[in-house]
Amino acid sequence: MMILSTAYLGNIQYYTKLLRTGQPVVIDLGEHYRKQSFRNRCEILGANGVIPLTVPVYKTSGEKSPVHQVRIDHTKAWKHQHWNSIHSGYKNSPFFDYYAELFEPIYHRDYDLLWELNRDLTEAVLEALEVKGEFDYSQRYIDAGPEDRDWRNAMSEKPRLHSPDPDFSPVPYYQVFSEHMEFAPNLSILDLLFCEGPATTDILQQSAR
Repeated sequence: MMILSTAYLGNIQYYTKLLRTGQPVVIDLGEHYRKQSFRNRCEILGANGVIPLTVPVYKTSGEKSPVHQVRIDHTKAWKHQHWNSIHSGYKNSPFFDYYAELFEPIYHRDYDLLWELNRDLTEAVLEALEVKGEFDYSQRYIDAGPEDRDWRNAMSEKPRLHSPDPDFSPVPYYQVFSEHMEFAPNLSILDLLFCEGPATTDILQQSAR
């Protein structure tokens, strides 16, 4: 079984796991929420380089909260800022106009729970890819067995927290600022989707060994 955390506009590595065939895939909502992780943040590309986007959540005190209880903090104008950054970064990409209508409405909705926002964004990605995600959600914490592939705390923007992944090798593709910027690997799936469109699925498959 492949065990994943929820992810905010997950990166390319995440989607190679989420869409992997041949074994069950489960998104664990019962795990303890971990700060400064891809559960509530992603990375996109802008004119000056990689841009981190973070969904603000209410701080928890005392006992750690399971992911399915983590609430979004709407006292901060994050939705407007996130969509403006996405629009600015990708408005000139080949497939932005084609897919933007799947994502922009989500940034006009008020979500109470982080995982529900992530769920709807994931469904929008799957709709864009025209694939059916064969995975389940678990409200209870999953104890990983010896045969399970546990990636809940293995993907991180911080090198010291990122685990080696012999099954993932990012394939370079066209990016909006390729003419004056080096290729930035393993960004949010939005980067690949807006830049490569229907070729996204093939590139995901090529990146997964």
